[in-house]
Amino acid sequence: MLSKKKLLNRIKENQFVKNYKRMWPYVKPFWSRALMSVLISIPIGSLDAVIALSLKPYMDLVMVEKSVQSPWYIPIGIVAFTSIQGTLNYLATYLNTWVGWKITNLLKYDLYKKMLTFEPNFFNTKNSGDVMFMFNNNADIACCGLLDNLKVFTQRLFSSISLICVLFYNSWQLAIIAVVVLGCAFAPVGSIRKRIDAVISKTVQADSAILTVYNESYSGNKTIISYNLDKYMKEKFNNVLKNIFNLRIKMIQRTSWLSPMMHIVVSVGIGVAIGYGSHLILTKQITSGNFVSFITALIMLYTPLKNIGNNFNQVAFSFMAIDRVFDILNAKPAIIDCDNPVEFYSDYKKIKFNNLCFEYVKNTPVLKNINLEIKKGETVALVGNSGGGKTTIINLIPRFYDVTSGSISIDDVNIKQISLKSLRQNIAVVFQDNFLFSGTIRENIMLGNENATEEEFNKALKMAYLDDFIKGLKNGADTQIGERGILLSGGQKQRVAIARAFLKNAPIIILDEATSALDNKAEAIVQKAIDNLMQDKTVFVIAHRLSTIQNADKIVVINQGKIVESGTHSQLLEIPNGAYKSLYNMQFKKTQKTEVILNTH
Repeated sequence: MLSKKKLLNRIKENQFVKNYKRMWPYVKPFWSRALMSVLISIPIGSLDAVIALSLKPYMDLVMVEKSVQSPWYIPIGIVAFTSIQGTLNYLATYLNTWVGWKITNLLKYDLYKKMLTFEPNFFNTKNSGDVMFMFNNNADIACCGLLDNLKVFTQRLFSSISLICVLFYNSWQLAIIAVVVLGCAFAPVGSIRKRIDAVISKTVQADSAILTVYNESYSGNKTIISYNLDKYMKEKFNNVLKNIFNLRIKMIQRTSWLSPMMHIVVSVGIGVAIGYGSHLILTKQITSGNFVSFITALIMLYTPLKNIGNNFNQVAFSFMAIDRVFDILNAKPAIIDCDNPVEFYSDYKKIKFNNLCFEYVKNTPVLKNINLEIKKGETVALVGNSGGGKTTIINLIPRFYDVTSGSISIDDVNIKQISLKSLRQNIAVVFQDNFLFSGTIRENIMLGNENATEEEFNKALKMAYLDDFIKGLKNGADTQIGERGILLSGGQKQRVAIARAFLKNAPIIILDEATSALDNKAEAIVQKAIDNLMQDKTVFVIAHRLSTIQNADKIVVINQGKIVESGTHSQLLEIPNGAYKSLYNMQFKKTQKTEVILNTH
């Protein structure tokens, strides 16, 4: 019967083997070059023995016997072999880098594809730095770091084998001493992995934290400036740096003892070899040439081992990065297609919410028993106090999140039975803060339908009231808008998003407070564009200003996760002390007060 500790180790070993087997599909397309880079490393390491071996005849003939016919070929041979070694080293480095980045790019591409399958809640629970490290940096560490060290280890392995052969060639007695010392030097290496696992995990978190601070400083630069947050951000950044520093020091404490310890062990080995070697020379069991050749080979063998700790750290980082990469690739998104999903039926009659409940955190309900029916072509407005659950409801329609209980159905077909791609292709969403990609206005709008004709594109511009704005630009629709559309105003960004939705031509439109962040003038233009977009569509709209949804077919008031009222604008105003009536009167009085102030000035 295996103990719990042995069982866990067995599981880890199996997972270890499984992960590295999974690396083969990434290596396979380039295996010939990868093999060549490894094979080239063999003679690079093996040629180290040439220098040590050549010293024996040189020492015996020139230094001891002082022969007139000195072996002139030895220095020429050393230069020739070293030149060959240098050339092969360049080729190995080139091939290793080429293969390494090819594998890394394949891995990154698969990680990126995997990232796109995750639901919004996955990103809600992670910082931007965590995401960057998970899907980008891990691949760099896993592949390039491992392959670089594979080249080093291959060279050192065959260098060690060739040098050990030189040792035995010169003196088997001294060679046995050297090999025993070598074994003693390597004995503690196996225990390092356990000592550094926890530190490496914390180091990864700290490295991702520093990326998060950089991202926040970039995205929030205006907030930092306007609130004079430079001191706060500097302290935050400094704390992250201190944490990274402490972790790096812990890593040094747990691993850097290896190199000094090896240095000491190696020195003992060299000292014993010199002492016993002197005895062998005096007893004429070996020549001076044998001894010099042996010591040279021994030093060349031992010297790289002194820095083995640093290489081992890098390999440990790479191995753990591979574990993390395949943990991500093996992870299953929370929202996926069911078995044999159906396609969206465009000629549907109704959308129905049936006893729908939802919670982000278990046992903390956000929506409670939502029952709602919307006919095709109707406009439904969701209103209510902030935090009541309006945005959550519309996020459930394209399955950004899945319901906890109950269902959303389209003509009695649960949306979970509709393929995600088909469902989302038939829903166009215009958010309060729409995301625009770096590139041109045209590129961002064409994302709605990459196959749209120029005529359809121009119609979308006109319906979104962008045509006059585009005409005033030097490069027209091919004008660059910067990252996240930074070079456009809020109203212009909204109209680009609306034009994008026009091109998508989806039968269901979701408007999530699309005008709430705009001034009155920009809102008026955007509202006209929205009115065009809503024609002949089923529309779900969350409105901050109730004046924009008075003509909705149905207004639903959501408070504390429940539907408290439902009806048309006029019907809801007739309810004494109604929730909608209270909201409307509050906004109406606020509007009147604002108009009085403006007229006074």
